Amino acid sequence: MLNGVDSLQQLQSTSNDLAVKAVTGDLDDVHDYTIAAAEASTAIELTAAVRNKAVDAFNEIMRMQA
Repeated sequence: MLNGVDSLQQLQSTSNDLAVKAVTGDLDDVHDYTIAAAEASTAIELTAAVRNKAVDAFNEIMRMQA
């Protein structure tokens, strides 16, 4: 799980670095930024979905014990 968080942080960092390069005019290919931003966004959405499912499962277990 820690590897997944590290991977997510790396994707976000890469996307942010490319965004800065795009704004400053140092980016050679804007497609690189577009792809990195899409990858980071997808990873964040997946992480949130997994977290939500885990919380739902935990809550269901707590209801079963009550």
